[in-house]
Amino acid sequence: MRTQETHPARPDVRLATARIASVDALRGFSLLGILVVNIAYLASGYRMAGMAEPAFGSSLDWGVRWFVTLFLENKFYLLFSFLFGYSFTLQVDSAGRRGRPFVPMFLRRLAGLFLLGLAHAVLLFPGDILTTYAAVGLALLIFRRVRPRTAVLLAIALTLLLALAFVLLALLATAGLDVSGRVADGQAQAAASNSALGGVFWQIVSEHLRKLSLIIVARVFFQGPAVLAACLIGLAVGKLGALRDVSAYTGTLRALQWTGFTVGLGGAVFYTASVWNGSVHKFWGEAVDLVTAPLLAAAYAATFLRVLPHVPRLARALAAPGRMALSNYLAQSLICSLIFTGYGLALVDRVSPPLEMLIALGIFVLQAGYSRWWLGGHRYGPVEWLLRFLTYWRRPKITR
Repeated sequence: MRTQETHPARPDVRLATARIASVDALRGFSLLGILVVNIAYLASGYRMAGMAEPAFGSSLDWGVRWFVTLFLENKFYLLFSFLFGYSFTLQVDSAGRRGRPFVPMFLRRLAGLFLLGLAHAVLLFPGDILTTYAAVGLALLIFRRVRPRTAVLLAIALTLLLALAFVLLALLATAGLDVSGRVADGQAQAAASNSALGGVFWQIVSEHLRKLSLIIVARVFFQGPAVLAACLIGLAVGKLGALRDVSAYTGTLRALQWTGFTVGLGGAVFYTASVWNGSVHKFWGEAVDLVTAPLLAAAYAATFLRVLPHVPRLARALAAPGRMALSNYLAQSLICSLIFTGYGLALVDRVSPPLEMLIALGIFVLQAGYSRWWLGGHRYGPVEWLLRFLTYWRRPKITR
C-alpha cells in the first residue's frame, strides 16, 4: 500500500513525491494491534467460536482477554481501513500526475488483492480482510469523486445503519431466534476444530473452508460496510491533505482525543462486558461498539500523530514494517500457523493468552528489524512488489 504524497496545488515535486513517515508509522502501529488481536483466533478454535479457551482460566488469562477486547479489538482494523482509503487518494493523484489511466490499474490491483486474500483465507487464516478490501475498493472507485463532506456523511450513515441492523439482531435473539452465526456450536465442535487445525494439510484447509462458509454472510453484510465507512473517512482526509501537516489540525486532533477517550472508551467497556460478562446480549454490545469503536480508533490515531514527532526513533521503527504492511500481514499469519497448526508445531489451544501476547510482540519486533534491513536494499516489500507488478502489468525494479 503506497504512501506517496501528491497534491496538484503544490509545485514542489520533491514534496509531492515524498513519503509521509507518520502515515507509514501509523500503518505499522495498526499492524501491531491487528497481530495482537488476531493471534488469539489463530491459536485456538475456541476463540474463533466466540468462547474462551477452557484450559486457561487464571486471573491473568482473563485480564489479557479483557484488555485485548477492551482496547484493541475492532479498533485497529478500522485504522488500517482508514489508511486504505487514504492511500487510495494518493494512488489516484499519482496516476493523474503521470498521465496513466487509473481505473484499469486499480482494478488489476484489486484482483491481485482478492487472490492474495483468498489464498490467505484458505491456507492460513479464515479471518482474512484482504478480500474485503478488494470488494470495498470497487465502492471507492464509485465514490472517488465525492466531496470530503459527502464522504464523511456517507460513512456516518453506513455506521448508523449497521448499528441498527445489530439492534434488530438483538431483538430477534431476545425473541428466541438463533441468529448467532457462530463458527462452532458449543465446546465439542470447537474442540473438533482444534483437532483439525492440529492435523495434516488437508484437515487444516477443510477446517478453514468450513469456517469461511459460516462467516461469509457476516463478512459481506456487516464487516464490509464497517470497512467501507472507515475507508470513506480516509478518502475524505486524503482529499483534504490533512496528514501532510498534522500540526495545522491540532485542535481537531485534541477534540478527537477527548471524544474517543470518553465516549469511545465507554462504548468499549459496554462491548467488552457483552462479550465476556454475559450481562448484556452480545448483539447489543456490537451495536454500541460499531458507533463508538471508530471514535476510540480516531483517538488512538490522533494521540499517535501528536506524540510521534517527539519520539523519532519510534517513528522510524514503526515506519519500516508499515511500508511493507501487506508482506508483514501475510507473514504474521504464516508464522502463527507454523506455531499453532499442523503446518508446524501444532500448539493449537496449548498457549495461554499472556504468552500469545508475548509471541505477538516478539513477531512484530522481528518484523520491524527485518523490514528495516530489507528496505535498506529494496524499494518494496516482496508481496508489495508482486501487487505492483499486477497493478502496472510490468516488472518493477525492486532493488535500490
